[in-house]
Amino acid sequence: MRDFTMALESQQQIKLITKQESFAVPDTPLAVPGNIDEKALNELVNQLLKETHPDYLKSKQFDFIAAGELLRTTLDEHLKERAISTETTVDIEYVQRTPAPEPEDSILHDDWISGIHTCADKWILTGCYDNSVNIWTSHGKSIVSLKEHSNIVKDVKWISKDEPQKGFVSVSHDLTGILWEWEEGTSKAKPFLTLKGHSRGIDCVGVSPNSEKLATGGWDTTLKIWSARLEKDNEEPVAKKIKGKSDGTVRTPLNTLEGHKETVSSVCWIDNHDIVTTSMDHTIKIWDAELNGIKNELVGQKAYLSSSWSVLSKHLLTTSADQYIRLYDPRSTEGVVCKTTFTSHNGWISSVDWSPYSEYLFLSGGYDTKVKLWDTRSPKAPLYDMQGHEGQVLRVDWSNKKYLISGGADNSVHIFKNRDMM
Repeated sequence: MRDFTMALESQQQIKLITKQESFAVPDTPLAVPGNIDEKALNELVNQLLKETHPDYLKSKQFDFIAAGELLRTTLDEHLKERAISTETTVDIEYVQRTPAPEPEDSILHDDWISGIHTCADKWILTGCYDNSVNIWTSHGKSIVSLKEHSNIVKDVKWISKDEPQKGFVSVSHDLTGILWEWEEGTSKAKPFLTLKGHSRGIDCVGVSPNSEKLATGGWDTTLKIWSARLEKDNEEPVAKKIKGKSDGTVRTPLNTLEGHKETVSSVCWIDNHDIVTTSMDHTIKIWDAELNGIKNELVGQKAYLSSSWSVLSKHLLTTSADQYIRLYDPRSTEGVVCKTTFTSHNGWISSVDWSPYSEYLFLSGGYDTKVKLWDTRSPKAPLYDMQGHEGQVLRVDWSNKKYLISGGADNSVHIFKNRDMM
């Protein structure tokens, strides 16, 4: 056993482990000072790497995980908070530290930004309070600006995150959604058809993983399911010719699901059959879109403002009017379903979005003008605060691995490059 302690200091036995094989060191127990912190552990790991890897030349920064959470205090304080005996050998996992996102560009709009979604590493779709739907390059160049809606556009989504030719959808407080078709890289975008069925403003839209269906929710408290196909044929439930929006074709919902008592604030597809919604009625509902019924319901204490489902961790993040982000495991059959609460924002948290490549990382934005990058293993403090907004942040988006994007009431969209993907 190697001893890295001072003679008069209390000692703690630890074992350093990692899943990143290129940074592996011998997993023999070590004796370290009980008050060792992440800075000292970084020095220790880099020293061991230089001793065991002759080609390891440049020191790197690591984060350390003990008892399932990132170390942010001294080791003895960390163990004491979690009631872990200091008499045992503690496993400490280390991972290369997530680098700080790098500011890339800023896009100025004419009004508040309420919807953002990216596609194919190139194209950013935005919805705006000036009733417009816009396509930009990832470097902030305007490609298309469309004003078919007659009220604010609350949400936008590409039908496929990788294939822009499949079109996109926008939903608005004018009670309609619009399916759009677009010839990639050109200004040739046009409405394909209008989604008509909600009796009040639509706040949110989600696309099924197989890009075949849409789900929308809004102020009429209903969840509606639609076909997402850019086709006009006899398979449509109803296709009537009307004057006005699009080219005259109206698509009505495949199904309407009732159960919420207040505004549906967010909708996420779990898979091609199940949908999760949050609402201002303080509830989270999981729906079976095949059987058209509620599978599960979770009741909270505050109005839910947004949510995000992770296909990697199978967990749900929600934000509320009480300044907290909560992580739920809807599959849990033991103990509480809410597994973790994250605290750092100083106002309502308007938007949250999971990383598409990590089961631990997510992005949040709030009325306190802050955008924060989190690791679920550090609930008391975010990894980074991302600066730039001068007004309320209304939407964050991490649908593309390379870019972390936010938009808000300062009429601007901020693009940050994910250095993990550089």
